[in-house]
Amino acid sequence: MIELEIQSLFDLSQTIATDLFQGVIYPWEVLPNIGSFIIKLGERLPSEEYDRIAENIWIAKSATVARSADIHGPCIIDKNAEIRHCAYLRGNIIVGEGAVVGNSTELKNVVLFNKVQVPHYNYVGDSVLGYKAHMGAGSITSNVKSDKTLVTVRFQNEKYPTGLKKMGAILGDMVEIGCGSVLNPGTVIGRETNVYPLSSVRGYIPEHSIFKKAGEIAKKQDDFS
Repeated sequence: MIELEIQSLFDLSQTIATDLFQGVIYPWEVLPNIGSFIIKLGERLPSEEYDRIAENIWIAKSATVARSADIHGPCIIDKNAEIRHCAYLRGNIIVGEGAVVGNSTELKNVVLFNKVQVPHYNYVGDSVLGYKAHMGAGSITSNVKSDKTLVTVRFQNEKYPTGLKKMGAILGDMVEIGCGSVLNPGTVIGRETNVYPLSSVRGYIPEHSIFKKAGEIAKKQDDFS
């Protein structure tokens, strides 16, 4: 299961939350700890670079935040990030350096690595998005199973328990999610994989792949016409 491990999915130099991932193997293990980590990290952020605008909310002075954005703590918005009109940040959120959170996008209990883009009508909950991951307009994570049982991750025809009732998706570095796609609970997508628009995705999708909405997967170098 090395493909599911943090080291296989992320460049940890591309997040202010590097220490959050220390001492664990799988990325979903950090989800219950995001809020407490933010509070500890926020207290150490330099005041010359970050403003504490409210209880447990820190925003870099170089970040751009629309007045209509609704932000709840704990939350850290890193340098040069952009929070656009009517974004809704519900708490336990790290927005990476240079990341974009777009109009009417909702976030809850997430880590966005540097340069992540969730720019148009996205919902991302209980998830981790790696460096330069991008979710197309209207694409969302579904973070609770319909039967309310604990989330598992499907990998090579086996189901691996996470112990979590809520888990959305884990996107490796430079993953591209097509418009209108749904990432079902327990989705893990390897680095530099593309997901076609209007796809319904679940389980593990290998790195350097193309995922079609019917569930067909091919390596990028293969003929996929």
